[in-house]
Amino acid sequence: MNRAYIAFGANLSNPRETLMRCVEALAEAGVIVDRLSNLCQSRAWPPGQDAPDYLNAVMAVQTGLSPEQLMHLLLRIETALGRVRSVQNAPRVCDLDLIDYASRISDDPDCRLPHPRMSNRAFVLLPLAEVADPSWRHPRSGATLAALIDALP
Repeated sequence: MNRAYIAFGANLSNPRETLMRCVEALAEAGVIVDRLSNLCQSRAWPPGQDAPDYLNAVMAVQTGLSPEQLMHLLLRIETALGRVRSVQNAPRVCDLDLIDYASRISDDPDCRLPHPRMSNRAFVLLPLAEVADPSWRHPRSGATLAALIDALP
């Protein structure tokens, strides 16, 4: 089994219910959800768009799936819950991002690891701090989670 961290968020329909359905769908697929962060609210991006705020969280999971298999599972769950991909940063029913998988580094365009924008996102780093192993470090930079949070604008 490998440790992975998955960030998830939603700002359409019933975000709280949808996020719980994401957790249930992962468990039904055999992914062991060890820890869930609290839900946090963040403004839609980019600023100024007329979109509802997001609810975001991070979960720590254990899985026997490969990173690519886990990524495909996340995409299938998004689709099953009604996500329709349109323009970047569009409001969404749900968004599941593989943040880290066993500290692996991958430049595969279909499964980049760690998630390339995680270090700039408070709505990922703050919930990650609730569930990550205390010794976790960013796989590319080696930065601690505390250092990444301190570097946020």
